[in-house]
Amino acid sequence: MRLLVTGGCGFIGSHFIHLALEKDSSIEIINLDKLTYAGRLENVEDLKNNSRYKFVKGDILDHGLMAKLAKEIDIIVHFAAETHVDRSIISAGEFAKTDVLGTQTLLESALAAGHKRFFHISTDEVYGSREKGFFKEEDNLAPNSPYSASKAGAELMVRAYEHTYGLSSTITRSSNNYGPNQHPEKFIPRAITNLIRNKTIPIYGTGKNVRDWTYVRDNCEAILLLLQKNALGTYNIGMMDGKANIEIAKQLLVLTGKNESSLQYVEDRKGHDWRYAIDTKKLKALGWKPQVTLEQGLKATVDWYSANKKWWAPVVIDK
Repeated sequence: MRLLVTGGCGFIGSHFIHLALEKDSSIEIINLDKLTYAGRLENVEDLKNNSRYKFVKGDILDHGLMAKLAKEIDIIVHFAAETHVDRSIISAGEFAKTDVLGTQTLLESALAAGHKRFFHISTDEVYGSREKGFFKEEDNLAPNSPYSASKAGAELMVRAYEHTYGLSSTITRSSNNYGPNQHPEKFIPRAITNLIRNKTIPIYGTGKNVRDWTYVRDNCEAILLLLQKNALGTYNIGMMDGKANIEIAKQLLVLTGKNESSLQYVEDRKGHDWRYAIDTKKLKALGWKPQVTLEQGLKATVDWYSANKKWWAPVVIDK
């Protein structure tokens, strides 16, 4: 099975590449990445001599390159996207361009190359927020940020190519991922790297917003399972165990030996979603279940950032 993994030098994409090559000897991978601020060659440096792996620097909006690469593989597994909500509030157009038009370029290339299937990585944020209960895959999309709207737009493009042109698809909507190699702009790595440097953790509003945190390897295990089973349709990936941001922050204080004087409450994000919550029974029916508890995952993540300052120091965010 020959894969084109887009965004494979990013956080989740690089973890998926390592897992897929480790667990399935039939898989060969071309890793396409533009190497923006969030794409790091260091994340896949250990694979450069792997005969089943090749790196190509390029942009998913490059029609010629995408058409060429699509002819060399069997299926596109599409991770590449602009993903940070705060950045999307400042620069919504870039998110629409990359996430929607970039996805359309890939779909067109897959169709032209005669692919039977397209695998798209999305997010639970496309559902929007809800006070109680859990979103199921058939629920309506109601994105509230430019980021989640761009991801919803990408999903609708995937749906259109399936309905209009017959290109079958798999879409995954995962909850918030965390783990090693995540850019420090995101909440958990930013909190950890700040605490390591004896700085405060910025907490939006009251810190009561709820997120469902999934360790990155568990997410990648689910994606690989769906790929191997040729499972079509949409699948939620998550823990079904939401925690308030302030709870996560306090766990990180304990793990780094800090106290609550390291918490700094800041002005809330515009349009901040209150709670994300997704039902994962459909995925679990295929045999998937998370292997890493939140406590285990947070400790492993703190340990990794503590041991890898050279990786994150050049890109750490102070504002």
